Amino acid sequence: MTTVDPATLQSLGLSSTSTASKTKSSSIGQDEFLKLMMTQLKNQDPMKPLESGEFLSQIAQFSAVSGIQDLQASFKTLSSSIYSNQALQASSLVGRTVLVPSTNAALVAGGQVSGAIDLTTSTTQLVVGVYDSTGQLVRRISLGPQAAGQIAFNWDGLTEAGTPAAAGTYRIRAEAEVGGQGVAMDTLVSSKVESVVLGSQDGGIQLNLTGLGGVDFAAVRQIM
Repeated sequence: MTTVDPATLQSLGLSSTSTASKTKSSSIGQDEFLKLMMTQLKNQDPMKPLESGEFLSQIAQFSAVSGIQDLQASFKTLSSSIYSNQALQASSLVGRTVLVPSTNAALVAGGQVSGAIDLTTSTTQLVVGVYDSTGQLVRRISLGPQAAGQIAFNWDGLTEAGTPAAAGTYRIRAEAEVGGQGVAMDTLVSSKVESVVLGSQDGGIQLNLTGLGGVDFAAVRQIM
C-alpha cells in the first residue's frame, strides 16, 4: 500500500469533502494508484505539465512499496513452512533421548545419568561433580586431561561410598584446571522426550523432558 496526500485526492475529485472522508486513511491499492495517475495526467495544467522525472518517481515509489509487500508475504510463507517442518521433527522425538544444556539431571532408581561437558580449552584435569538438593557432593568423576571439545561423561548412579544414590534430581557441575586454576564449564545432560508442546509460531516449540521439564526445541544439541 502507498499513501497519497488527501489534498491531492481532493483536487482530483477522488476524495469526498465529508468529515468521515477526511478522517479515513487514504491508503490505496494498485488499481486506485493507476487511476489516480491517469486522472493526474488528464487534469494537469497545460502550462505546467507534470515533469517526467516526477512521474517516474511516483511510479518507482509505488513499485517499491508493492515489492516490500510481496517480500513480506513471501517471508510469512517461508516462516510458516519452517515452523511446520520443525513441528514435524519435534513430534518424531517423543520417546527418544536428546542432549540439552542443563545443570540438573534426573536419576531413576537403579539408573544412571549421562551427558557431556562443553570444554572451551584444553585442560590438565577435568572433573564432574554430582551434588544432591542440599548441595552435598554425592560423586566426583575425574575425566583426566582433555583437549577442547565436547567431552562425554557418565554417572553410574553410585555415591562415593559405592552405594546406590536415591532417585531424584541432582546438580551437575564441571570444572577444568586451566593455568593452575579451576574454571567452570557448561554441562549438557541427556534426557528422554516425554511429549511435545506446539505453540504459536512466535511461542516456538517445547519438548517436555524427564526430570528437566520444558526445554526449547532449538536448544537440542544432539539426538540419540
